[in-house]
Amino acid sequence: MRVGVLKGNGIGPEITSAVLQVLEATGLPLEWVHIPIADEAVERYGHPLPRQVVDALREVKVALKAPLIVNKGEGRLSCVQEDGSEVTYPSLNNAIRRELKLFVNPRPLRGIPGISGRYENLDVVVMREVTEDVYVGWEHRIGDVAAQAIKLTTREAAVRVARYSFDYARRNGRRKVSCLHKANVLNYTDGLFLRCCAEVAREYPDIEFDDYMIDAACYLIIKEPQRFDVVVTPNQYGDILSDLGAGLVGSLGLAPGANIGEVASVFEASHGAAPDIAGKGIANPVALLLSGALLLQHAGHGREAASVVRATRAVLGEGKVLTRDLGGTANTLALAGAIADRVRASDPDRSSA
Repeated sequence: MRVGVLKGNGIGPEITSAVLQVLEATGLPLEWVHIPIADEAVERYGHPLPRQVVDALREVKVALKAPLIVNKGEGRLSCVQEDGSEVTYPSLNNAIRRELKLFVNPRPLRGIPGISGRYENLDVVVMREVTEDVYVGWEHRIGDVAAQAIKLTTREAAVRVARYSFDYARRNGRRKVSCLHKANVLNYTDGLFLRCCAEVAREYPDIEFDDYMIDAACYLIIKEPQRFDVVVTPNQYGDILSDLGAGLVGSLGLAPGANIGEVASVFEASHGAAPDIAGKGIANPVALLLSGALLLQHAGHGREAASVVRATRAVLGEGKVLTRDLGGTANTLALAGAIADRVRASDPDRSSA
């Protein structure tokens, strides 16, 4: 099984190394295909996301991507298309998703006994639409006195992410899909998103459907998290809500994610590159590791994916080997090593080898 690896920057390379160690412990015949990105791609190709990298990601079809540093107020990126034209994106992360036509960013939020406190039973999957909304990056300045951004919502994108969310709920035995929006203020854009979700809901009579305004949902996920199961949101709301949910679980270091497309899919942690702790060997690798488990599941290796998840939750729940963000003193490789040992121990053939 060929898997693309984009090691990112900041803490990216060190957590990538740790995660590959755990995934190899499953015994799957994994072939890591190193694909340069950001500074590494600039050194080789003169561009942080050249056509060669996009083509390589399409070829491998699944890739594990570590976080990338995105500086405030910077990051706009122009990419040359196959016809020679250029498209400008607001960030490198955005460019990867849109160049590969990735359309939904599932972010599971699941509490861990012993780690998550009162939220140990939290179990919500945020389905974030990732092609539109204000993150489309259509901005302009009005002199030095104002700036304007356009919020884009299309029926095609809203129906696509809604149908993916309901299909996911049905496949995974989920009971409900909730649409999060602000249609009381943004009548046209969020109103269209809500209407599309409601239309798709009628095709799935076995799945309950409801909706909440995003500000109310942020309050309720804290007060009554059991209200939510699968939530589907426009781009920006999903980005913010999933980070809030990671805080409830216990750390951004526990929040996995995926970017799903029809040709290729990229699996990444929900957190950033944390340059302030880069190179110290103390970063929590679990978010990227659980993203790797999502990759295995997506690729049809459900048993091995489940083994990684069980091992991770067991080690964290015991509380003996924890990184600093979780109140422990373990380093990145120590936590990964403990999880890898647990994965191997769960397979009698491998543990006795």
